[in-house]
Amino acid sequence: MRHKHSDYMHWSKTQSRARFNLATSGVALFPLRELPVNLKELEINGDNSYGYAPLQQAIAAHHGVDPECVVESAGTSMANHLAMAAIIEPGDEVLIEHPAYGPILDVADYLQANVRRFRRAEENGWAIEPAEVRRHITPKTRLIVITNLHNPTSALTPESVLREIGDIARSVGAFVLVDEVYLDAVYEETPRTAFHLGPGFVVTSSLTKVYGVSGLRCGWILATPDLAWKMRCLNDLYSATPVFPGELLSVAAFKHLNLLRERARHIVEADRKLLRNFLAEQSAISAVRTDWGTTSFVRLPDKDADAFLERLRSEFDTSAVPGRFFEMPDHFRIGMGMNTEMFAEGLNCISRALATEMP
Repeated sequence: MRHKHSDYMHWSKTQSRARFNLATSGVALFPLRELPVNLKELEINGDNSYGYAPLQQAIAAHHGVDPECVVESAGTSMANHLAMAAIIEPGDEVLIEHPAYGPILDVADYLQANVRRFRRAEENGWAIEPAEVRRHITPKTRLIVITNLHNPTSALTPESVLREIGDIARSVGAFVLVDEVYLDAVYEETPRTAFHLGPGFVVTSSLTKVYGVSGLRCGWILATPDLAWKMRCLNDLYSATPVFPGELLSVAAFKHLNLLRERARHIVEADRKLLRNFLAEQSAISAVRTDWGTTSFVRLPDKDADAFLERLRSEFDTSAVPGRFFEMPDHFRIGMGMNTEMFAEGLNCISRALATEMP
């Protein structure tokens, strides 16, 4: 039987909440009342059979691409599913980074792919080494999948490395799928999308993580026009037609992206400063430092992170994401960007829990 569930998503929906919630991955929710939009212009129905043209154009302008290359989707998770389903067939070989965001592996398993892995090394700052990709690719590889920024570590893969990965993929006729949902959390000199690196690149993203409008489910795929059309047709089997009021509000969000991003940026940067000071004072845990992103992947050496996090939640009402969902059981992921006062209290709870750990 096919793999038909996501352990991580079930945990996230049912067990991640706590008074001090560090299990988030996106920024604070942006309230509708602060979005400059005339609600009288909202409509329930409209012309959006294969995408709403103003939204297609807004996404295209954001990335500097042709609107024909844009495929709307219900968030990045559906974008990843749709992109992979359009590219691979059962039994095709897919090369995926390790550690990886669990639902990406779940989709590959559901699509009955033959999954191979290449390693991101913590001792190398979680960076992708093209030589490592080259060691694990084969003539049967149809797709390489990476996240940039990396989920869960927020490591940035520079364009020079992406180009090398593209060359490696091209040598065997494979595509490169890059999930860029966190990329706009590089606030200074934000890199351009990898889609510009050539027709072998397929990119997914959304407004869900960096902009605080997750409820709109505004996601998209960037692909060559022929592949984009294939994805639109395939989506007739999934979500078929988007929610039109959500598309209208998404267009309004695109008109004010700087407002949304800057609102979150101040919180993220304040939280990152707190996190750096916190890690500098701790000897029991460590994390690779980054200057961007909304998540950090913390190592708890020689400890059962699951047991620690269970106690953290039950005794200190604080949550973080177990590393087992990223295949790293001695780690846990914490999120920044929700509320700095809450974040500080959460870090304090982690410190107290570490101080009372049994030797």
